[in-house]
Amino acid sequence: MTFFDASPDPFHAVQTCIQTLQSCGYTPLDMEQPLHTQLIKGGKYYFTKNQSTLVAFAVGEKFVPGGKGGFKIIGGHTDSPNLKIKPRSKRSAMVSSTGCVQIAVECYGGGLWHTWLDRDLGVSGRVFVKSSSPSENGGQEEIIVSKLVKLDRAVVRVPSLAIHLQTAKEREALEINKEDHLVPILSMVLEKALTKGTTIAPEEETEKQQQQPEEDDGWTEHQEPILLEMLANELQVNVKDIIDFELNLFDVQKASLGGAFSEFVHSARLDNLSSCFMAVEALVEHTSQEGSLESDVDISLVALFDHEEVGSESTTGAGSPIIQEAVSRICQAFLSQEESSISPSDATAITLAKSFVLSVDQAHAIHPNYSSKHEKGHAPKMNHGMVIKRNSNQRYATNAVTGLIIREIAKKAGMKQPIQEFVVRNDCGCGTTIGPIISSTTGIRAIDLGCPQWSMHSIRETMGTCDFRHGVDLFCAFFQYFRQVDDGIPRN
Repeated sequence: MTFFDASPDPFHAVQTCIQTLQSCGYTPLDMEQPLHTQLIKGGKYYFTKNQSTLVAFAVGEKFVPGGKGGFKIIGGHTDSPNLKIKPRSKRSAMVSSTGCVQIAVECYGGGLWHTWLDRDLGVSGRVFVKSSSPSENGGQEEIIVSKLVKLDRAVVRVPSLAIHLQTAKEREALEINKEDHLVPILSMVLEKALTKGTTIAPEEETEKQQQQPEEDDGWTEHQEPILLEMLANELQVNVKDIIDFELNLFDVQKASLGGAFSEFVHSARLDNLSSCFMAVEALVEHTSQEGSLESDVDISLVALFDHEEVGSESTTGAGSPIIQEAVSRICQAFLSQEESSISPSDATAITLAKSFVLSVDQAHAIHPNYSSKHEKGHAPKMNHGMVIKRNSNQRYATNAVTGLIIREIAKKAGMKQPIQEFVVRNDCGCGTTIGPIISSTTGIRAIDLGCPQWSMHSIRETMGTCDFRHGVDLFCAFFQYFRQVDDGIPRN
């Protein structure tokens, strides 16, 4: 649960994963340099993109591009629905009429937005700061650095409207206008710490700012001064040195165990930080075992993408060239070390054909209060194992062969919990995830699966405690047994 509390946004999620990887001997790659001088067989590596997407992999000592092996890939995503602070955070026009200082936010993804009401919200993300560095001539030169920030306390709140101020129709509809009703409140008055000992009302502060205009740099004047001051204090920098940010809100309530027998985990962002956690844990657990890489003809890889919740079509999403380029460059790097007549393009194509992706994203557990929402033959339960997700309309990448491979891997590993199945009802819409996207852009076979949970896209979600172990065990089995199982099943 510490992982969830430490990862309120994709930047922190990647940082937390890196800490785990580094402690287990994984080293960073410079992707702006050739890889053939950085990679060795048996090596363990990682690289990031935009600080929000992570790729980590371990090279089998018997891996040969275009040979018997391929890439065993587990894919997940680091992002979750949330309220992101807009590029211009100030909403001073409302101060004089309400006495409240608010910050402008944008809805990211498809959240259950009513669950964000009346929650204690913190602020996290990354901030770009001007700094200095020693120059070649012995002086100082100005540089820009990225700093992660986490205001882990009840900084803002979106209060709901009292029942007495709503009509019966409004109470029944529970409608929220995302532009007007989700604007968080930052403060009421400017306290002494920000006014050098004198507490003044917001409207007086607005008038004061109008009388003493700041230098117009095109950015600072559009930011809420209180927010900048808080960021500067947290990062121990000057306000004037903050030049940009990417920030979101998060629920400061910590993850916890629940249920009479602690059979539940309650936390924010289980979709999809749980998959990120299990994937990295399985990778380091598998590659930390003595001899695990000695006879391995494959590369075991974990890819955690940003922007799944908004379609994955970005430079850091699953729709980007990240996987294709990683496979191609890694193959070419090792091909240059081999005496082989095979061409780089053929080596990559052959390797892709022998590769496989576990697209891991959370699944919908049957809800006892809404059991009619599940197709009766495909109603997975929490704490009963991982769920294969299928959809004939290709919203999921699973087919008969990829589903069979995973079931056979689970059998070979002697897993006690069976693999569950999920198919959406014909009268319900079906979500999608990164499996079909990776398959369509790379040609790699894929399966969509995940742990069952309740309250998906709520600010606070629930999943089964035992399913963490089920997931890690299945992922470790995938890394260990995939090649043996795949070689026994026709690929074409």
